[in-house]
Amino acid sequence: MNLLAVQRSMREHLIRGSDEIRAQIQGDSSLRLAVYHHAYRAQLLECLRDTFERVWAWLGDADFEAAARKHIESRPPHSWTLSDYGNDFDRTLSGLYPDDYEVAELAWLDWSLRRAFDGPDARPIVADSLSGIDWDSAVLCILPTLRMTSISTNCAAIWTALAEERAPPVAARLQAPMALRVWRKEHSPRFRAVDSIERHALVMASDGASFAAICSAIAARMEPSKAPQIAGALLASWLQDGLILAIENL
Repeated sequence: MNLLAVQRSMREHLIRGSDEIRAQIQGDSSLRLAVYHHAYRAQLLECLRDTFERVWAWLGDADFEAAARKHIESRPPHSWTLSDYGNDFDRTLSGLYPDDYEVAELAWLDWSLRRAFDGPDARPIVADSLSGIDWDSAVLCILPTLRMTSISTNCAAIWTALAEERAPPVAARLQAPMALRVWRKEHSPRFRAVDSIERHALVMASDGASFAAICSAIAARMEPSKAPQIAGALLASWLQDGLILAIENL
């Protein structure tokens, strides 16, 4: 057997616990292979615990470890750094808890906050720099750490309670569609629940739509006379939260 074949068999053993390599490597290697197998999984398990602290607290030790081991078996690392491991843990949890939507949504929030913390530095603009802007052609440059997703449960309230070490509320479905936006302000990752109008507006802004087009889209979803007030309030909120890096003109 050549070295490449041995390495591939070793990788297969670490990921799936295959005994095939034991027969391929001469000598009594069972104990040494078991050490490698355990250490590999233990490190990945610790990585998931560190990243998904609120999911861990919500599920408890036994259920979290069972879910993590299922994820480790089905999704080995694919990056040079373990900081990238766990990007699809919410999908694993969605499959394991198909009727408990809050579990996967908590995982998405844990992961997105970690990625926001690790994201690129950026300096947002301040409200004092808005003079002289032609709003008919203005385009908002959005913070690179912004991430958004739709939510169907009170996962935000659950996450906050767990972070503050309070008794979390019972999981419940939302009465109206909502979304979460996650970003980093200075050195602090943050999140906020937003309605569908704000989410759609931020998606448009991130895709390079003009502010005028965003205002038109808002007007199409409500009483047109209220659109300028809503658009102005959103702009003020985004400036306060540090979501806007620059405002350019087309």
